[in-house]
Amino acid sequence: MNVLNVALESKMLPPSSRTRRWMRRYGLASLGAGIILLWLLIALTAPLISPYLPDTVDVANRLQPPSLEHWLGTDALGRDVLTRLLYGSRISLMTGFIVVVVSAVFGTLIGGIAAFARGKVEELIMRVTDLVLCFPPIILALAIAAALGIGTTNTIIAMLVVWWPKFSRLARGLVIVQRSQEYVEAALVVGFSPSRILVRHIIPNAIGTLIVLVTLDVGNAIITFAGLSFLGLGVVPPTPEWGSMVAEGRELVEQWWVASFPGLAILTIVLGFNFLGDGIRDWLDPKSRRR
Repeated sequence: MNVLNVALESKMLPPSSRTRRWMRRYGLASLGAGIILLWLLIALTAPLISPYLPDTVDVANRLQPPSLEHWLGTDALGRDVLTRLLYGSRISLMTGFIVVVVSAVFGTLIGGIAAFARGKVEELIMRVTDLVLCFPPIILALAIAAALGIGTTNTIIAMLVVWWPKFSRLARGLVIVQRSQEYVEAALVVGFSPSRILVRHIIPNAIGTLIVLVTLDVGNAIITFAGLSFLGLGVVPPTPEWGSMVAEGRELVEQWWVASFPGLAILTIVLGFNFLGDGIRDWLDPKSRRR
């Protein structure tokens, strides 16, 4: 009845009030989604909209400030900063999505198996999870990436090793809550196998919280990958990537554009995912929808 009353009250509001109410609830989420879609479009069309090639060296025009010829200036080798920024979005977004999606799928399955199996299997899985969580993610990823060597693939592998435990622990807690529900007991009585109940029934009912974590975590993955690239353990030069571009300009104080624009790119995409994740969390929360 409360939900019905709120719905009726919202319909009785004038259009301007409904618009303000919607903007107050989902304005930042819409802004975040717009930022993400814009960067995805840029990443997909980078070869078409870039004014130059990302590895074109022009020493005669090195460290040129922003101008009509080079909108965001040039770096220490005379390469166009805008071009490298556009191409760098492809690597940053790709690595962020790959790390989070693969970690979410693997961690959710492992956590779900642990919660449903119980006993020694659950104990073993959770102790391995706790072991990985004992180390700060960036430090452990840094050590693994250094051991594997420089390269995008090795850095992604290092991040995957440290990224899945958070999803495993969250999924375990969600599955423990769901497995005591009546629909799970009914499925067991009917004769469904535990694996089918886990994959077809429990995980879909717990997916909302996981989606929020996935959305918020893509920004964290992009920052982590940029941090590893900043330290020289990400992409192999001269591949354009935002973290390595910031590293190239960290000592160029007067040539502020070399590091500032890649840093702003990281800031905008991370804010976009944070805004969108907060909006999805509020949308999935019935209490927030009734406000």
